[in-house]
Amino acid sequence: AFVASQILEEVNRELERFGNRLSTQIKPLGWECELNPPVFRQYDAWGQRVDQIVTCSAWRRMKEIAAEEGLIAEAYERRYSSWSRLYQAVKLYLFSSCSGGFNCPLAMTDGAAKVIESLGVPGSLKNAFEHLTSRDPRKFWTSGQWMTERRGGSDVAEGTETVARKQLDGTYRLYGFKWFTSAADSDMTLTLARVADAEGQVKQGSSGLSLFFLKVRDEEGKLNSIQVQRLKDKLGTRQMATAELWLEGAKAELISAEGRGVASISNMLNITRIHNVIGAVASMRRMIGLSREYARRRVAFGKHLKDHPLHMQTLARMEVQARGAFLLLMEIVRLLGLVETNLASQEDQLLLRLLIPVAKLYTGKQASAVVTEGMESFGGQGYMEDTGLPVIVRDTLVLSIWEGTTNILSLDVLRSLSKSRGQVMAVFFATVQKKLELASSCAELAPAVKRTRDAIGSLAQFMQEADSSGAVTMELAARDFSYSLARIYAGTLLIEHAARPGAPLTDMAAAQRWCNQELCPVATESGNSSYEAQEALTNSALVYEGCPASSRL
Repeated sequence: AFVASQILEEVNRELERFGNRLSTQIKPLGWECELNPPVFRQYDAWGQRVDQIVTCSAWRRMKEIAAEEGLIAEAYERRYSSWSRLYQAVKLYLFSSCSGGFNCPLAMTDGAAKVIESLGVPGSLKNAFEHLTSRDPRKFWTSGQWMTERRGGSDVAEGTETVARKQLDGTYRLYGFKWFTSAADSDMTLTLARVADAEGQVKQGSSGLSLFFLKVRDEEGKLNSIQVQRLKDKLGTRQMATAELWLEGAKAELISAEGRGVASISNMLNITRIHNVIGAVASMRRMIGLSREYARRRVAFGKHLKDHPLHMQTLARMEVQARGAFLLLMEIVRLLGLVETNLASQEDQLLLRLLIPVAKLYTGKQASAVVTEGMESFGGQGYMEDTGLPVIVRDTLVLSIWEGTTNILSLDVLRSLSKSRGQVMAVFFATVQKKLELASSCAELAPAVKRTRDAIGSLAQFMQEADSSGAVTMELAARDFSYSLARIYAGTLLIEHAARPGAPLTDMAAAQRWCNQELCPVATESGNSSYEAQEALTNSALVYEGCPASSRL
């Protein structure tokens, strides 16, 4: 406890210093990034193809600041043992809303560093790892993550067409088209491709995919046999260059075992999904902060907005959502820190595997709802570009799409159940029960504890019934099931937080209000027969009724 309090004191001082830098230096740079998005310059004045992505000086300065602040390094130096990952997450949470979109390349940089570390930092990748985790702005690299191809996003098993041809020196040359490459101005990337055999044939499916490391440019700054086709014109995150790229023999290094690309890159996806949660929670907090400040200044119908009960009820509901999401984030990074320092039990590891997709999918949806509600709280001004509010909304809407949509991640949650043969749910139930038990002596929290226990009972009953109902039932239930896990676990964390000695009444109110919502929607919908096989047919009939092409489906 003494060590923890020492760490807390040191970290608090550091965060106060960082907060000051955010408000005075980083926030203005972030706005500059928004006003000066990247530009694609395909040819020089003499008609020579250069394929240059021109970024503004503020974007380049943001990269230097990320290095100086150790926004990636902190997680890998492990100065505070298992707490280092949590400390890094808090810094990223504060940085996110001021970063002018630079939180996105940092997510992939962190993910790439994690993959390399998980491979044991092999000699050939030692240099790259040192660059990715450097605090020196002159040495710091960012990484891309080139997975999406023309045939689609999440279905990499069927959608990856890039081919890798082995060279005499043991390296590979990659040939293919990457449809969506975020942070295309990065120094390096990890990417998937299919290794061609001596006859030029490749193996299809996920077992044919291997993971490669490549530098985007050579020592002279020339592109590594890569052509930039165009920059994407996106709804949001316009501050960051996202491009379509042709790989025309790009020199690369195979870093996974052949055919084990998907398994190797899963470490990257876990990290980038956690960064997605950080971005979601940060955007909620930013919008709520602006909304509550506006409520103290704006006068309508003879009084300040803060004196209108209905207005304050709306903001309070947003606040409860943000608090639940924040605690879910803190729980995940706490568990990740334990795993990374070999202090995690098998239960911790199973819980982390489950909670990452659950938190990613749920906070992405929460953030979209909260920031649009927040924009509305400003009335017509919320719709005006020069207030900066539409930027927050646009940049938040990507969070339910990037790194897997809600449905894709819901199916990933089901995979974590089947892979652990049900063990993960036993851990989930036991963890929730234990946390509720510790809070049960607090009389004020009794209604919230009871509602959560009732929800756990309903969830357990649903799972028993689903076991005998087959795969169709679970697939149809996947989204509601994932929402139920998120609501129950976040509610439990809010209860645990409110039960600590000296907790303010507002913490108890947040826990109670969270637990007043429908905590287990999957049980309710199951009771409505929403997951029967017949319902799947009805879904299609409802969607396509009257559609001219419906007879061909």
